[in-house]
Amino acid sequence: MIFLTGFYAFLCTIGFAILFNIPKQNIVPSGLAGALGWVVYTSAQNVLDSIVFSAFLGAFVVGIVGEIFARIYKEPGTIFVVPGIIPLVPGYGLYYAMLKSVENDYDAAIQAGLETFLVAIAIASAIIASTSIGRMIKSGLRVRQLKKQSLK
Repeated sequence: MIFLTGFYAFLCTIGFAILFNIPKQNIVPSGLAGALGWVVYTSAQNVLDSIVFSAFLGAFVVGIVGEIFARIYKEPGTIFVVPGIIPLVPGYGLYYAMLKSVENDYDAAIQAGLETFLVAIAIASAIIASTSIGRMIKSGLRVRQLKKQSLK
């Protein structure tokens, strides 16, 4: 079941990659990033029972995979990350918060809105963390190359 929803996330991500005018050779890799992020998100949610931390893990995987694909395809990482996080965006939480506000159930609206806000913060934090780790690794490799060249 998880892999079926991963396939749906793959299709969703491809649709948004086309909508965002991603270059044709990068559409499938961005779909893979979105599918992997969704599979990690749903797996973590089943194990951890925390939507916020699951969203963080899913977005972190999307960011890491996006950084890897950026190195492989020699493109900016945002080409893979932006469509890849679309399945993780908490649209239902926003809808539910607005619905409860219109129904004058403010306690439920605040609870849903706060959870949605925390999920959005977790996604943003994961993208920042994965990008930072990718840059640290890249600069470490560059320093290692410079040391090898200076020893020759």
